[in-house]
Amino acid sequence: MKLEIVRPGFSTTVQDHGRPGYAALGVSRSGAADRGSFELANRLVGNPAGAAALEVTLGGLVLRASSVTTVAVTGASCPVSPGGMNAPVTLWPGDELVLGTATSGLRCYVAVRGGIDVPPVLGSRATDTLGQLGPPPLAAGMLVPVGTPGAFPVVDLAPRAALPEAPVLRVTPGPRRDWFAAPDELLSTVYTVSPDSNRVGIRLTGPALERVRHDELPSEACVPGSVQVPPSGRPILFHADAPTTGGYPVLAVVEEADLDLAAQLRPGQTVRFAAARESGRPA
Repeated sequence: MKLEIVRPGFSTTVQDHGRPGYAALGVSRSGAADRGSFELANRLVGNPAGAAALEVTLGGLVLRASSVTTVAVTGASCPVSPGGMNAPVTLWPGDELVLGTATSGLRCYVAVRGGIDVPPVLGSRATDTLGQLGPPPLAAGMLVPVGTPGAFPVVDLAPRAALPEAPVLRVTPGPRRDWFAAPDELLSTVYTVSPDSNRVGIRLTGPALERVRHDELPSEACVPGSVQVPPSGRPILFHADAPTTGGYPVLAVVEEADLDLAAQLRPGQTVRFAAARESGRPA
């Protein structure tokens, strides 16, 4: 079975759990940016949690089924036809799944019973937009192969809470706090997400953080969630396709559990940081 991409929307890629374990080779983990939404979509169609699915930025995807199949859409809130979000939907031959523009959040996930069956690269079917690994972003007219279906879905609906309008991301101290005159200003500043953001990094605008050191920092290891501060003083939050090393000082690191929330940040949205122990939520 194959799915025809009628319209790819703003950007649609294939994602799974990514490529952990290759950082020493300079290969990032990549994979679904919002893992909770990705895994829920797979559960709704009876797939294993890590089966490859589609990650859709801002909605707009239209795909056509060639045979009877089951799909589910999760993540950013958007109009879905037929059916709706967070529930399995049956498509018959010739049916089209249509995602409108996301009204809240940034990334939707479309899981198909059987999983997306593109060839794996380094053990993963994920598209790494920085390393140029895995399948290319989808384009109109592409036929996407689907694997052999497994178990039938056993969940018929999974309501989810609305995404917060002004998210708070928990952070732990980074290794280069001593490079900044007032490192805790990160926690007292409200930032705005820049349109110049992608799966590699989320650029934030707001008051500049003053550095007390201006010498060059040799590249050092980074992980998704690292908050780097370039000479402009305005932070960049590394995300799913971030490089494995970076040359700017890391002031803080976002907790792994909050990276799903970071993945749904939209350009123009405000966000702030809180120390993990003071956020009001368990670390």
